[in-house]
Order: sequence, then C-alpha cells, then structure tokens
Amino acid sequence: MNPLRLAVVQGSTRDGRLGPVVADWVVSHAAARSDMTTDLIDLAETPLPTVFPQLGQAPAAEEDRRLLGAVSPRLAAADAFVVVTPEYNRSYPASLKNAIDWHNKEWHAKPVAFVAYGGFSAGLRAVEHLRGVFAELHAVTIREAVGLQGVWGQFGPDGRATDPAADTAAKSMLDQLAWWGEALRDARAKKPYGA
Repeated sequence: MNPLRLAVVQGSTRDGRLGPVVADWVVSHAAARSDMTTDLIDLAETPLPTVFPQLGQAPAAEEDRRLLGAVSPRLAAADAFVVVTPEYNRSYPASLKNAIDWHNKEWHAKPVAFVAYGGFSAGLRAVEHLRGVFAELHAVTIREAVGLQGVWGQFGPDGRATDPAADTAAKSMLDQLAWWGEALRDARAKKPYGA
C-alpha cells in the first residue's frame, strides 16, 4: 500500500493561538492510520511574502523565493490536505488566504478537508468561504468537515479532545478524505490534470 501524503495546513498566525493544539490533534488522528503520512505546515513558522509579483512572473527577491521554498514543494508533494482554520470576523485569516493565493497548480485535482474552530459558529462560516476559493483552484473539497464550537474548552491539557464526538467527526472526515485522495491520485497518475 502506498500511503497518501497528507499536508495539514495550520492557518492561524495570531499570538496566543489555539491552532497548533487543533492541528496536532488532527495530525495525531492521521498518524494513527496506515493509509496516510503527515506533514504539518504551520503558517506562523513558515511565513510567506505578502507582496505579489506581477501576474505570471516569479518573485524577484531572493528572500521571497526562500520563504516560498519552505512551503511550495511540500504542497506540491501532497496528495491531500486538511486545512485547520479559526473563524475571524465570519471568515478565515489573511495568513491562510495569502498561502492559498501564492499557489495554484499545487492544489489542482487534490482533495481538501477542513477542521474549523471558533465560538458559536464552530468556524463553519470560514469553511463555507474556503470552499469557493478552493473550487476556483480546481481542488475538491470534502463534505465532511469538523467544526469545534467554543473551542477553548474542547481540549484537555494533554491535547486530546474532551468530547468523543470530535474524535468521531475527525475519523469520518479522514475516511472520506482518504477515499478522494486515493481516487484523485490514481486519476492524476493515469492522466495528468490540465486546467
């Protein structure tokens, strides 16, 4: 069996963020599976440039190329993605949009699942915004998403979810992601995707 290469993209860069706890929880679920390997991409640890070159041009600055070099090959190598996002002002953080927009073909014909968190809405408004963005990038978004409502009380000191329903939702999401990941990987191997 050839395990799927799963990239978990942790989108929050805010001081005091809970994103790493949520992302580590996702990684622990994926790591327990034999059909996936994981690569955690924390956007606070791998910052990307915020000034884009002219459309169709490569970044001119060496520092921009270095920053992209820490993320772009990892996204390109992935067979599937889990995007971990908080909800800020009824949407997702600018750091995540920036990382998405720096890339294009890296997302093509690959599945994307979401783990969102926040207050009352459990981050699901952020997910709904992201679905349209990824559709534009020729990615397939997974229906099953994990939404963590009142996230500050959802994890114990050990980083484990306090509600078993969250673990059940994560398994369901990863099962669906694995199906799409394998199907799309096979399809890309048979015929390269051309957008």
